[in-house]
Amino acid sequence: MTAPHMHSQFEFNYVLEGAMTYWFDDHIIEVGAGSLVLFWGMIPHQTIAREPGTHFSCLYIPSAVLLGVQSCDGLRTALFEGAFAVARTCLPYDPEQTERWRKDLLTGDPLLQDIVREEVSARLRRLERDGWHDIRAVARPEAPGARAAMKRLAKVELMARFIDEHACDDIDVASVARSVELHPNYAMDLFRRGVGQTIVQYIIRRRLDIALSVLVSTEQTVADIAFQAGFKSLSRFYEAFTSRFGMSPNRYRRHYRQVYRPAGDRI
Repeated sequence: MTAPHMHSQFEFNYVLEGAMTYWFDDHIIEVGAGSLVLFWGMIPHQTIAREPGTHFSCLYIPSAVLLGVQSCDGLRTALFEGAFAVARTCLPYDPEQTERWRKDLLTGDPLLQDIVREEVSARLRRLERDGWHDIRAVARPEAPGARAAMKRLAKVELMARFIDEHACDDIDVASVARSVELHPNYAMDLFRRGVGQTIVQYIIRRRLDIALSVLVSTEQTVADIAFQAGFKSLSRFYEAFTSRFGMSPNRYRRHYRQVYRPAGDRI
C-alpha cells in the first residue's frame, strides 16, 4: 500500500510464511510467521514491508459479526479503542483454516459465507479465552511526519464511531459532520477519501448489518426490522438488502434457517 488507509471492517491476518511490517496509528509493528493478528480497519494503517516469500491470509470481518460474538467483550472493546491484537496461542489448524476461509469467500457461495461467519465467530471466542496482547503498546512509535493527515484520519474515525453508535437513529450527513465540528461538504470528502465509501453508503451498510443480525436471530417482521434499523421506507430497505446480499430479506431468512436448523429437524 502506498499510503495509510482506513476501512469499516475488522482485519484478521495470519502470517503463514515470512514476516510483515505494519505502520499502525503512528507505530511500527513487526509480526513473523505463525502470528494471528486482529485490528479495527478504522484505525489508520498500512503494510510498509514484507520479507521476500512472505505469504499471509487476510480476511475482512464486518462489524456486525464481531458485535454479535458472545463472550468477547474484552477483545471487542480493546479493538474499538485501537488495539493491535496478537494471539498468545495459535492453533495447529489455523494456517489451513484461514486459507480455507479465504477460498470459500472467493466462491461467492452464500452458504459457504454463512459457514465462514460461524467459524470466524468461534475462533474469536477462542481468541478471547486463550488470550491475546496488544502489541501496539510495546511497538516503537514512528517519528512525527504526517501529523496533519493523521488528524484528518482521526476525524474520519470519530465519524465512523458516531455512525456505528447512532445508525438506528435519524442521522444524515449534516448530523455526522456536526459530531466532529466539520462543514458537511468537507466531512463528506474527508470520509470518502478515508474509507472509500460516502457517509450515506456507510450509514446504509451499518443499518443493513444491524438488520441482518436481527433477521436471522428473531421472528420479528421484516417491516419492524427495517424501521428499527433506521430505514424510513420499506421499499428502500428491500432494495438495499437485495443489492448487498443478493436475495430478499424473507428469502435470506428462510435460507439461513434451513442451513442452521438442527439436523434432526430437517426433512
